[in-house]
Amino acid sequence: MAVDFAALWQGVVTEAQHPDTLWQALVLACCLGLAKLAEGVVRERTGTSADGLSRARALGRGGLRRLVFPVAGVVLVAISRGLLYPHIHVQLLSLAMSLLGSLAIIRAVFYILRHSFSGAAWLADFERGFALLVWSVVALHLVGVLPDLIKVLDAWGFHVGKAHVTAWQLLQGTAMVLVTVLCALWLGNAAEVRLNRAAGLDDNFRVVLSRLVKALLLVVAVLISLPVVGVDLTTLSVFGGALGVGLGFGLQKIASNYVSGFIILLERSIRLGNVISVGADRGEVTQITTRYTVLRNTTGVESLVPNELLVGSVVQNESYTDHRVRFALQVQVSYECDVEHAMAILVQAAQTQPRVLADPPPAALLTAFAESGLNLELGFWIKDPEQGTLAIRSDINLAIWHAFQAAGIGIPYPQRELRILQGSLHV
Repeated sequence: MAVDFAALWQGVVTEAQHPDTLWQALVLACCLGLAKLAEGVVRERTGTSADGLSRARALGRGGLRRLVFPVAGVVLVAISRGLLYPHIHVQLLSLAMSLLGSLAIIRAVFYILRHSFSGAAWLADFERGFALLVWSVVALHLVGVLPDLIKVLDAWGFHVGKAHVTAWQLLQGTAMVLVTVLCALWLGNAAEVRLNRAAGLDDNFRVVLSRLVKALLLVVAVLISLPVVGVDLTTLSVFGGALGVGLGFGLQKIASNYVSGFIILLERSIRLGNVISVGADRGEVTQITTRYTVLRNTTGVESLVPNELLVGSVVQNESYTDHRVRFALQVQVSYECDVEHAMAILVQAAQTQPRVLADPPPAALLTAFAESGLNLELGFWIKDPEQGTLAIRSDINLAIWHAFQAAGIGIPYPQRELRILQGSLHV
């Protein structure tokens, strides 16, 4: 049955010109003004800072700030409706109560969702659109148009394979999928919080388990919601086959990176905080996603390394089983110096640095007899390679230089001697 919108609009105009409607509008405006005043008082007394409050009290105070306007509005409109009912028509006040009640429910639900999905900026825009949709449905229902609109939507449809899908089924399916996906995301976020609080679990295991739980919950949500609204899952087999072909040809690298990401997280071969080198990139692992791994070097530059590269190539992990790493400094001294004294100075220069480990102790070695002098090597160990090595190398070199200057030990440079024998020049 088609909806006579012209007659409906004429009825709305006629009702708006009725004196009862004007009185209801005036009373409604007063009620909304008092509710807004109550909201301002509550917001002023509760303040905005949550310092020193427990999580439960902070959530309760935030919920009160969001719900005081619609709840106060419902209460005031309900009282006014009860007082005016014996004297005038109260259809407008009834509509206002329904809309304010739906506003309170929407604000309460999205307040819970915002705290469940912390940092989800999309919820603010989604809340406004969802509130407008709910208010529209409530208004259409109260004026008696909603059943006719549903019939119109149910009469228009299209075929997907052998199945006939109507516009009303499509809207129901979209709403059901949104609701189930939100529930799945909420459950996944709650599971992630519980996993983060669990003691004794490896960080990588927490990450991979939380992501697997979220992915599984999303798949289950979609599989549950579609059959509820009458969508046959077998009709999606064509799309599943096309997706498989796309992954096989066009999305090989992306799929490989995702699989490699789960392998890294499950094997725990690379963990957060490890200092690794892959190719020309070296840095501390600050984030491991299912597609790439973030390396932050000592200059602050972050490199996004595809997970496929970490699985398929040689990776040097400086803190895989032990964070202690040995570094070596090469120093050359002249043949005329006291080499034992020079080696003792090298060891002492390393021992004065707080980052150098006492066990294993630093050691100086005589590595070669070079053309210009004796090659010495100072080896020392540190346990924090993620802090970088340039600063400690510089400090040790400066200490060696000042100690050599004080001890009279020279660092040679290339020299050539010219000798004249029996009138001929020899180099």
